[in-house]
Amino acid sequence: MEATGCIAIPPAGIRVIDLLEQAGFEAWCVGGFVRDAFRGAAVHDLDIATNAPWRESARVLRDGACSVHETGTAFGTITAVVDGNAIEVTTFRSDGTYRDARHPDSVTFVEAIEDDLARRDFTVNAMAYHPTRGLRDPFGGKRDLEAGLIRAVGEPEKRFREDALRILRGIRFASQLGFKIEDATLQAMHANAASLRAISAERVFTEIDRMLMGDHVLQALLACPDVIGQVLPEIAAMNGCPQNTPYHIYDVYEHTAHVVADSPATPVSRWAAFFHDVGKPVCRYTDSSGRDHFKGHASQGAEIARDALVRLKAPVHLRDDVFTLVRLHEWFVPATEQAVLRALNKLDGRVELYRALLALQIADSGAKAPGVTERLEAAQRMSIVLEQVLGQDLPFTVKQLAVNGGDLLAAGWVPGPHLGSTLDELLDAVMDGRVQNTREALLEYASRHCSI
Repeated sequence: MEATGCIAIPPAGIRVIDLLEQAGFEAWCVGGFVRDAFRGAAVHDLDIATNAPWRESARVLRDGACSVHETGTAFGTITAVVDGNAIEVTTFRSDGTYRDARHPDSVTFVEAIEDDLARRDFTVNAMAYHPTRGLRDPFGGKRDLEAGLIRAVGEPEKRFREDALRILRGIRFASQLGFKIEDATLQAMHANAASLRAISAERVFTEIDRMLMGDHVLQALLACPDVIGQVLPEIAAMNGCPQNTPYHIYDVYEHTAHVVADSPATPVSRWAAFFHDVGKPVCRYTDSSGRDHFKGHASQGAEIARDALVRLKAPVHLRDDVFTLVRLHEWFVPATEQAVLRALNKLDGRVELYRALLALQIADSGAKAPGVTERLEAAQRMSIVLEQVLGQDLPFTVKQLAVNGGDLLAAGWVPGPHLGSTLDELLDAVMDGRVQNTREALLEYASRHCSI
């Protein structure tokens, strides 16, 4: 099926296609590049499919002065580097059976681009484009692109039995693109969700991470809590967990989905939002009046979040920061310069981490019952004070003091651990406003109030 439409292919891609076709082969742009180009979105990686066996592709491209790396030859893939641009070139193929629900046991190289497109996951990813022949779209991908639909290629059940990771990829695409998952495809996702347990932790983390960064993450999370719960049972426990309090209108999972969507689209912020109330199901207590309480859920949730991220093999810095944010997400301080300075000091001077904490508190407070605004307003006031503090260049770590240990030694202090405690005392005095952060004022204050 030929379809209309025109997209611009980068010069490096044109070069690869021309070299292959001048050698008597056929070559097409495929995959996400075609999808995003037709959407008018920013395009990144360019993939090319060809009927040339990979050894022939490598020979032709090297003869054309391209650098070639044999990156996935078992699946017919090489990577050509043209003017600094890396382009994957893969031989048309048809996949065999998938005994591990992830990788084909074998691949068969085929001659027709339509056979290659038939093995792909979703119709919007199963289009091929050529600079002169135009669009080849045997499964209606462009139609679904225009309709905003995520639809499996062919029989959804078969697609997901072949490769369970496609289930998470579908949710991720819904989050990134803002598309609705087509009904039969969504039903097959739910029906095959248990097979996700066989997928490696690294693959699961990557897909969930990309999903959380999506502009339309709210809809994606609300559509598939049971699917996500297969790989994150901690999250599954939140789904349907009630919050019978005057402060909430959603269950724990629905509230969480709104907090994620309202948080900055950075990994630390979105993962912290995702896990911020994960401790509530295990801490929930209902009193005799029917009101729910969640005492200790922040500290409990921090431990659960860290364990989950360790299991997913998330980067160490991410799991450590998420642990901190979840543990402190109910920690509110007065909106004063002194309190904000001390909060920054408690966070080891990490300004961006404190900004992330305040952003989490704002998103969390904003996803509660209408009229419950006290904490939202408090977090917003703290954000204003934080920026005022930073604008005044006020110190909140010992390193920002106008004196150091060498200055104290020069002023007559003897070496020893008390130098550190003296600097801590000076920082406290500066943060309290009892002394200015100048060398002269600090040394004078130290001589009067600190022991040499």
